[in-house]
Amino acid sequence: MNKPQITIKDIARALGVSPSTVSRALKDNPDISLETREIIHKYAHEHNYKPNALALNLRTSRSNTIGVIVPQLVHHFFSCVLSGIEKTATDAGYNILVAQSNEEYEQEVKIVHSFLATRVCGVITSLAKDTSQYDHYQELLDNNIPIVFYDRICTGINTERVVVDDYAGAFSAVEYMIQTGCKRIFFYSSLPHLEISKNRRNGYLDAMKKYKIPVDNSMIKLCDTREQAIAITPDLLEKQERPDAFFAINDETASGILYACKLVGMKVPEEVSICGFTDGAIAQSTDPKLTTVEQHGQEVGESAIDILIHKIEGKMEDKRGSNRIVKTNLLVRGTTK
Repeated sequence: MNKPQITIKDIARALGVSPSTVSRALKDNPDISLETREIIHKYAHEHNYKPNALALNLRTSRSNTIGVIVPQLVHHFFSCVLSGIEKTATDAGYNILVAQSNEEYEQEVKIVHSFLATRVCGVITSLAKDTSQYDHYQELLDNNIPIVFYDRICTGINTERVVVDDYAGAFSAVEYMIQTGCKRIFFYSSLPHLEISKNRRNGYLDAMKKYKIPVDNSMIKLCDTREQAIAITPDLLEKQERPDAFFAINDETASGILYACKLVGMKVPEEVSICGFTDGAIAQSTDPKLTTVEQHGQEVGESAIDILIHKIEGKMEDKRGSNRIVKTNLLVRGTTK
């Protein structure tokens, strides 16, 4: 009887590596060390490994459907990104297939696998908050499906990215509040492993450093939702060394801070200044209206789909992963002096 054909997963299990590592090694991808490639090639040869013909056919067949992953559609920024993607894709003759991760890693993995099964020709994606492993995205690349990350990007994979200038946006917001007399500015951040959190935190810290204003750990809080902001802000405002300003990672969180200030009777902006980040509908519906950093989500979406189509159609001059940065601007409204 013939022995069953071994698969990439069988090789990975035997050698204690990931299937994506085996796949890349068999293609002599330079990202895998020469020693590892030789071990995998030797094992594959000794066990008579042959590529799956159906899988090869799936990888080489091309559709005109582009998969788009959105962390949460309810957020103004992501809906603006999607709007930019949709119009440009339609004009170029492509369909889009939109899926929502709901900020969950497991759901994101399922979506990627469904995109593989659907044989999309490319993927535009923004990471869920708790995503810290990226094998599912490497699997797309191993199947010759190009990826463009936007906003919450993955730095561990060499592919194209579109980001807003989070650092400059944060710096300008905090600098403005300092220049209007604020000295004890708290920063409400998202999860620290996300690139947007790192960049906005660095902008905040550098603005404070420029004006020689000390920052201690108590001034940086992990808080990125309206509900969390309403829960933790009142206690901070009742302390003797209370904040006189807040810079929030997004407008939803900033609106929660504003609500909490009203709960404890603090006047905004006379006693407390507040600045958000996004400029969605919520920023213009609060009372007073939110000062915020405008992200230009539609431009992010247009840039991402433009890059992806160039990748799909082989028109990218630079084959290496690169960044496209969309500039931000500060919109001063009623929650700052």
